[in-house]
Amino acid sequence: MIYYAKTGQVNYGDTIGILMLDTHIPFIPGDIGNSATFPFPVRHKKVRGLSVAQMYEKKEAALPSIISAGKQLIEESGVQAITGNCGYLLLFQQELAKNLGVPVFMSSLLQLSMIEKMFDTSMEKIGIITAESYRLNTNLLLAAGTTPKNVYIKGLENKPHFAEAAIQETGMLDTQKIEQEVVEAAEEMMISDPETSVFLLECSLLSPYSKAVQEKVQCPVFDYVTLVHWVFESIIRK
Repeated sequence: MIYYAKTGQVNYGDTIGILMLDTHIPFIPGDIGNSATFPFPVRHKKVRGLSVAQMYEKKEAALPSIISAGKQLIEESGVQAITGNCGYLLLFQQELAKNLGVPVFMSSLLQLSMIEKMFDTSMEKIGIITAESYRLNTNLLLAAGTTPKNVYIKGLENKPHFAEAAIQETGMLDTQKIEQEVVEAAEEMMISDPETSVFLLECSLLSPYSKAVQEKVQCPVFDYVTLVHWVFESIIRK
């Protein structure tokens, strides 16, 4: 077999590129911000200055730097698909898909339309656990291809340790405390609305706790990692 170097590419073998917000949060195994989460190579790139607030308040100003970072990932590492580490990056899905020239799947929320078709949503609800519930509005749900009537959203902004670690970005994360808070949130949803029969953990920080949630509520659980695996399998067959 003969290989050819690609101009500007400095390493090879990475399939999934992950654009990272500019945050001060430790990314533990199980999080898409931690390379050890995956059994295949991934490549991360920070978008300097990009925060959740900036994505919402200065969307047009943030877009060029996100596109630039995505192009750099492709040119330097040869990644074949691009995602990000925040579900709210769905705000930029269409623009990035138009500009990057590779498959783009910027949000775990993209799984909603598929999940919706897997269940009888006239009788069952999709439970979404997110970082800040007020940010997951109707427009974002419609962009994900689902309707508000089919989902039940719960934010973790009032869970003390999650708020400290993920929103205030203190730089410290206690996995036991966050696991407890995420499982509690799922249980509260099941009690409040028994029609909740499947969960999507929207925030990428929550993927390490999917197993604990699944074991507690005995329901299917989707997250960022399930989405990354799905896309990878479509590109690299074993």
